[in-house]
Amino acid sequence: MPLQQGSVRTRQRTVLLVGIVVLLAALVLAVVLASLLTHGRHEVSPQMLKWKDRGTTKNLQEVILGRCYNYITAEYPELGDKDCLKIWESLKDAFIYKNPCNITAEDYQPLMELASHPIPCNKSLFWSKTSDLAHRYTKSNQNFLTLEDTLLGYMADRISWCGDPSAPGINYESCPKRSECESNPGSVFWKMASKMFAEAACGVVQVMLNGSIEAGAFRSSSIFGSIEVFNLNPDKVSEVHIWLMQDIGGPQSESCSGRSIQRLISILEERNFKIICEDNYRPVQLLQCVHNPDHTDCRLCTNST
Repeated sequence: MPLQQGSVRTRQRTVLLVGIVVLLAALVLAVVLASLLTHGRHEVSPQMLKWKDRGTTKNLQEVILGRCYNYITAEYPELGDKDCLKIWESLKDAFIYKNPCNITAEDYQPLMELASHPIPCNKSLFWSKTSDLAHRYTKSNQNFLTLEDTLLGYMADRISWCGDPSAPGINYESCPKRSECESNPGSVFWKMASKMFAEAACGVVQVMLNGSIEAGAFRSSSIFGSIEVFNLNPDKVSEVHIWLMQDIGGPQSESCSGRSIQRLISILEERNFKIICEDNYRPVQLLQCVHNPDHTDCRLCTNST
């Protein structure tokens, strides 16, 4: 019996020693892996260099915070209760350390809720292929607002951002274009912001389109044609005014009787909107004439012969 008990104790000690050795080995392996992962966090992922669009705007946090504070203090102090730090954090959380081709509407929902604000009736101005002209007009005429004149659009206008699963979680080298993947951070953001802007519109709304584009002023694939026009609320919007602007001295590819404009009018009529279309809306055309004052299109009056 004593011999048998000794044998049992020996086996127990052996099992215990083996267990300790395995535990130590596991701890060593964990330390090595942690070291490798920590070291790897400072390396650039090969994936971070492959996209075709520009990378995240440098000093993105400072840019977003600066624009946010400027908007709520200098531009629209009535929005002073907005928390710019929370807005920045919600934007960052929407894309940092995430696959830039796998962004969802849910990622941006907290940001949309934090930054949204009412849009006064009769002030909403939509645009397609008239970005520069539309924004020059809203800067000279405070009676209208484009999406880029709202807090969300003002903060994000002309900047870019995207994440990467590898450290530092933000890709400053390149970001995916829409042609590379639909669900990229920029595309998802602007689609959501555009939808919200259209849903908020009320009273008379304006749409500025480009009548000098050969392919047609209204394009179903545009943000306006695919999102905004279908999110206008007929119960809130009384009329849609289409301003079809042609370049001064440029091609006159389409007028209000043109094919694509008639297609837009049909879409709006089916949704029970009243529509007015005007070729070369004069107040906007006068703004175009600032750069072309001597052109015949810019003469305020002509001498009768």
